[in-house]
Amino acid sequence: MAVRGRRARARAADAAPEAGRRREGHRWYTERLRANAGAVRRRVHEGRLGPVPALLALAVTWSVFQGLNDNFLTPRNLSVLSVDIVGTGIIAVGIVFVLLIGEIDLAVGSLAGLAGALFAALYVNLGIPEWLAAIVAVASGAAAGAVHGFSFAKIGVPAFVVTLAGLLSWNGLMLYLLGTESTIHFNQDGLVAALTSRYFSAAVTTYGLAALGTAAYLLVSYHDRRRRSTAGMPCRPVGEIWARTALLAVVAFAAVHVLGRFEGLPLALVLFLGVIVASDFFLRRTPYGRQVLALGGGVEAARRTGVDVVRVRISVFMVSGTLAAVGGLFVASRVTSASQVPGSGMLLISAIAAAIIGGTSLFGGRGSTWSALLGVLIIQSIASGMALLGVQPPVQFMITGGVLFTAVVFDSLARRAAESGWRA
Repeated sequence: MAVRGRRARARAADAAPEAGRRREGHRWYTERLRANAGAVRRRVHEGRLGPVPALLALAVTWSVFQGLNDNFLTPRNLSVLSVDIVGTGIIAVGIVFVLLIGEIDLAVGSLAGLAGALFAALYVNLGIPEWLAAIVAVASGAAAGAVHGFSFAKIGVPAFVVTLAGLLSWNGLMLYLLGTESTIHFNQDGLVAALTSRYFSAAVTTYGLAALGTAAYLLVSYHDRRRRSTAGMPCRPVGEIWARTALLAVVAFAAVHVLGRFEGLPLALVLFLGVIVASDFFLRRTPYGRQVLALGGGVEAARRTGVDVVRVRISVFMVSGTLAAVGGLFVASRVTSASQVPGSGMLLISAIAAAIIGGTSLFGGRGSTWSALLGVLIIQSIASGMALLGVQPPVQFMITGGVLFTAVVFDSLARRAAESGWRA
């Protein structure tokens, strides 16, 4: 009896530390949940939800259209969608740069049309080599952006006015280059046509690209965490980095798998993602990007911190003009012709709407180039779903307008909430 009592006391003594460790672990887990919940509440109160609203809108859009038509999420439709978003998306990336400083560029649609028309006129009508014609077309966008930026930053003409004048002027030049037929067709097997017609079909290539992108994200995240930790700055926990990497891997490999069931991974989509990643790197990890964001937070405050306001403003409009021209070549590549459609105004509206719907603020200082991807996915998904349902374009415009209005209202409320938080 005494022996059993001693054994029971021994077991109880051994179990006590284990129970203490469990209680300590449970307490740490509870405190962690409370801290995360508090952080989420603060972000909601301050209007800093990032891409969450756009992601929810995209999920709802895809769910609704898939429920109405089973063909929406088929590999064929998603492959077409992944190529259709590229031209408008690249233009929207340039719009993000301008919006980040609190301004607007109304000339991007006309510049996209002008780039396509200039390329076709040089290549088809004058016989200039295709690669050289493409370079000249892109350079024309950069030059036009420099004119807009100089007029705004140095002379003092409001950005709205100078880009509105550019919209009219560049649209007129585009129509002049197109001539009376209003359309110039070019080689379907050429360099520009291949931008939207080339696909990667080999599994080793497609899955290799997905693995490479995931690994690059993991390495950059770890490097950023080590750098911030060394500097004594707040950094992401290792668990969060691995969770984000796992989520990225799931999305990347699922996308490659689905697209591979049709024609493969589109070259256009790979180039679009490359533009987004490079632009995001320049905005978040270079002194130039920090100057752009600082300028969006306030001109006078940025000037006092040493930001060359004139130089940054001119460069931002040059980036917008350059990407508008690149996007115009992708738009022309999709139909292997240059026409007056890009300059009609719908491309401009779609590009601006994509940037805003994706989460970039109209008031400057808040946004990301990934906003362009999310926003253009939402807009093009609506157009694709409506086309599958046989809905007329006027209804598509009304729905897109409603989504844009909702995004702007949300942006305004978020800005008001942030200002209230600062005053408090």
